[in-house]
Amino acid sequence: MSVNDTDSVVDVDVFESLRPRLGAIAYRLLGSAQEAEDVVQEAYLRWQAADREQVRVPAAWLTRVVTNLCLTQLGSARARREVYVGEWLPEPLLDGDPMLGPADTAEQRESVSMAVLVLMERLTPSERAVYVLREAFSYSHAEIAELLDVTEAGSQQILHRAKQHLAVPKARTDVDRRAAREVVQEFLAAATSGRTEPLLRLLTADAMGVGDGGGHVPARAKPFFGAPAVAQFLRGLFRPAAAKRALVGGSPDFYAGTANGSPALLAVVGDRLVGVMSLEVTDDGIAAVRSQVNPDKLGRAARRWTASDQGEPLLRGW
Repeated sequence: MSVNDTDSVVDVDVFESLRPRLGAIAYRLLGSAQEAEDVVQEAYLRWQAADREQVRVPAAWLTRVVTNLCLTQLGSARARREVYVGEWLPEPLLDGDPMLGPADTAEQRESVSMAVLVLMERLTPSERAVYVLREAFSYSHAEIAELLDVTEAGSQQILHRAKQHLAVPKARTDVDRRAAREVVQEFLAAATSGRTEPLLRLLTADAMGVGDGGGHVPARAKPFFGAPAVAQFLRGLFRPAAAKRALVGGSPDFYAGTANGSPALLAVVGDRLVGVMSLEVTDDGIAAVRSQVNPDKLGRAARRWTASDQGEPLLRGW
């Protein structure tokens, strides 16, 4: 092996050691695992083409590249979402996915929750970038200033504005797998009871429901609010019917899981993951039910599901 070949192997190893962190940054910025994967791949190509002797700190260089690629992507993403069919929701990631990134602090867990990813759609690209780099990855304002070509004071001001937009009651993000299973089990029992009363006991008064079918699968086009409305919708949704089974290609089994740190109900037909229903749990109850059924946004979750120890379903052959 020549010296150049050895250098190339080392350079690839450097990039691969940073890939999970780069993917986690990109996912938080974009809300899409597929787009995050594409951005990281583009960063790899730029890393391969760069004069790496001029790169003093590879992690900083690559973070800057990924962040700037995401900022460019966010501009076009906004335009695409204006013509998106129905309600746009982030792509769910299942428990243990490296793209979820660090989860040691409450801020890190919140930054990848469905609730915060949805709210981050309100932010400008720069607000989103500063919030993610500071809250989720603990970059200093001096480091962020260098990455984004702003001043330290500007970074602080941008973070302050971002937090104002995100200043809402936070969901619990410390739910472990056992607790998540209990929440999902109770929810599924209530949803399949045929009555609204059990659901009303679980939901907060101002609970919200929403689904993302992307034009491929029927879903509620707009969010709907209030425990009675959400309970009534869920009672109808979980009422067995041949037409519903035909729509998803068979009789689904339901499993408990976690998506983006929150309890989630997974619908599986055969070996296909056909839906992820994320439950936003607060101290007062379930505050939001977000259903991702767009097959274009279930690819990464489906691959992880297939490779995981799935356990027994909560309900088989609904």
